[in-house]
Amino acid sequence: MDDVRANLERVRERMARAARRAGRRPEDILLIGVSKTVPAERVREALEGGLPALGENRVQEARDKVRALGRPVPWHLIGRLQTNKVTDALELFDVIQSVDRLPLAAALARRARRPVAVLVEVNLAGEPSKGGFAPAEVKPALDLLRTLPRLEVRGLMAVPPASADPEQARPWFRALRELRDSAGLPELSMGMSADFEVAIEEGATAIRVGTAIFGERGKAA
Repeated sequence: MDDVRANLERVRERMARAARRAGRRPEDILLIGVSKTVPAERVREALEGGLPALGENRVQEARDKVRALGRPVPWHLIGRLQTNKVTDALELFDVIQSVDRLPLAAALARRARRPVAVLVEVNLAGEPSKGGFAPAEVKPALDLLRTLPRLEVRGLMAVPPASADPEQARPWFRALRELRDSAGLPELSMGMSADFEVAIEEGATAIRVGTAIFGERGKAA
């Protein structure tokens, strides 16, 4: 079985090299460990190795992990959120990265009892299998979201079209950065295990890394 701490250190080294190539500081990039289907004990190893944030795709799995691990670092929701799970998500997560439609944003604002940090998900290539706003919809969506109470819109998030070549993601990452810049937002969540170095070179402020830290995923229980 992969050594989680050694994997984590290798990811940090790759992050640092990518940041240097881009003239950036590694400490300005948040490493989010994606713990989807990863047993709690392996997640704990990463936390003990200094992993600064965790990302989960599903509310129920996050609930189980929080019960087992507590809240030593911020939890980010990075998967699609059903409107009927909004109350649970607000209880569990510090950041909702996957605000992909206006009714969801309205439900979050309505049910939140505190300010909640959110990112707007963008469907860069118009892929039917993915949620998110089309690039042309981002500005009007942000205009509306900024009027909603208790929502703190911090930035944009996206997953580019899958490719075996990380360089194929570069134009998508660049397009997301330009959208973020035009919106005047600080945060940019993009890049996963296969392409996070390119994402860092293109301005990511947060990367979402699972396999490179925890090894190949098993199946969710």
